[in-house]
This record gives sequence, C-alpha cells and structure tokens, in this order.
Amino acid sequence: MKESRNVESFNLDHTKVQAPYVRLAGTVKGPQGDVVSKYDVRFCQPNEDVMSTAAMHTLEHLMAEYIRDELEGVIDLSPMGCRTGFYLAVFGSQKESVIAEKLRAVLAQVVAWPDEETVPGVDPVMCGNWKDHDLAGAREWASRWIEGIDSKGWACC
Repeated sequence: MKESRNVESFNLDHTKVQAPYVRLAGTVKGPQGDVVSKYDVRFCQPNEDVMSTAAMHTLEHLMAEYIRDELEGVIDLSPMGCRTGFYLAVFGSQKESVIAEKLRAVLAQVVAWPDEETVPGVDPVMCGNWKDHDLAGAREWASRWIEGIDSKGWACC
C-alpha cells in the first residue's frame, strides 16, 4: 500500500493520468467560510515531457493576466515545479469543464499573440527574470493543450 502524503499531488498516480486536462485538485473552506478551489491544469504527460522554463514563463504571464478576464474570483495561477502544468486557485467552486472552457479561450489568445514585445510584464521592473521568455514555445504549448482538449475532452482520469 502506498504511503499517504500531505501534498495532494504526491498522492496522485502520475502514471495513470492522461494530459492535457483540468482536474479539481482540492477545495478548502477558510475560517470566514470562503471556499477556495485549486485546479491542476496539465499540459504535458507527467514523466514523459516538460515545458522549457522560458515557454512556461511566457505562458504564465499571458494566462495569469487574461484568465482574470474570463473567470471571476481568480486568486493565483502558478507553474508547477515539475514543469508539466499550472495550478489555478479560485474563490468558489466551478465544474472542471467550465475551467477548461475559460482556459481554452485564454490559450486561443496565446496562440494568436502578436509578438514578444507585447507580452505583459516582460520588463525588469515587473518581472524577476524578464529575459527568460519564449513566445513561440508558449504558443506551441497553448496549441497542443487546445488540440488535446478538443480531441479528448477536459478530464484527466
């Protein structure tokens, strides 16, 4: 029997999921009654592929900025350390299919993004590693996520 861990993703069998997907990773209720939901937004098949840091960084900038136009209550969009996807934290609870639909709209914007110079926050004042960006790579991953979701649906398991 596998030992249980405190970190939700350490309890996920990464060999059984099928990326790309959106998965509700957990919901917590705060002391004031607020509900916060965390979604696993996977781009790469775990242990088979990873995003370059530069492409992931550009995706983070674009997704973090524009998901807030699509979805109310966004708290944070953060890259996974394993570089296979992102965590999206929001107030309240939404169906995974709704999150996938909103992310698809954002990623369609990424695919069509005009040029490196217009990526939000890419300067030394707003970004701690502003030279490490790859719009072409971000576009490629966004396109792959959309194609995967369109062909198989949003669910992971």
